[in-house]
Amino acid sequence: MSKGTRLGYVRFFIVLNSQSERAIQTKMVKEGKSLSEALLSAKAEGRLTVGVYECAKIMNEDPDSVSFCLLATDDFECDVALQIHFTLIQAFCFDNDISIVRVNDLKRLNALVGAKGQLEDAHCVLITNPAEDSWEDPALEKLHLFCEESRSYNEWVPEITLPER
Repeated sequence: MSKGTRLGYVRFFIVLNSQSERAIQTKMVKEGKSLSEALLSAKAEGRLTVGVYECAKIMNEDPDSVSFCLLATDDFECDVALQIHFTLIQAFCFDNDISIVRVNDLKRLNALVGAKGQLEDAHCVLITNPAEDSWEDPALEKLHLFCEESRSYNEWVPEITLPER
């Protein structure tokens, strides 16, 4: 292979790689918006459970009612007990076919799911299934598809960035 051909392959790979990165960033923005919409919708309908222990209780009592799980940390957080809880919650979600994602901005998540002026323990958030007589949430369906697609790429707990408010 000549040097010019190798450079052509490298240039093609760099262009393809940068296009893929832009597509991934665009997809992350869309998924973040879908997550925000799903959380706000679930909160308005009373289908949101916030807090590690509250979520564990719901998963233990009625795992079939859980539609979506969200784990949130800040990058600088290194709480070992929290990491153990996360590992157990992830395993439970995998065993019960519950879609699960991570969010790395706890403050933004608190702003979405907490009451005004009240700081919630939003390290774990569950969205339960809508009532049988109501419509499916389109934002939640997009998130389920995103999780399914991520699993096909061996990314078992994808990370979503919430949009700025």
